[in-house]
Amino acid sequence: MMMMKISSVVLVVMVALLVVRAPMVKAVTTNQCKNERTQLVNECRPVIFGQDPSNNCCQRVRVIHVECICPYLTPKFANLINLARTAKQIRSCGRNIPHNFKCGSATFP
Repeated sequence: MMMMKISSVVLVVMVALLVVRAPMVKAVTTNQCKNERTQLVNECRPVIFGQDPSNNCCQRVRVIHVECICPYLTPKFANLINLARTAKQIRSCGRNIPHNFKCGSATFP
């Protein structure tokens, strides 16, 4: 159960960081955010178990809206993940994360 919570957090963080550079054309609906998070979790689940992000995972990371992820990054979840590792994985998918980027309760290196 704890591993599932950690994996969900890692996926959420990955998505949030990838969205930082995405243009915000219009507001994202609640349903759209839910769908984006679900797709991200489904495609990136192996990352939680130590695998590199797949092409499909990276695609989800590049298109997810940060506003769909950051609200879920609570202090409790932020303490469960390795922010440096998560940032490295997001960047390996081709998504830039500004140094000291704040997402929810986490500040990425």
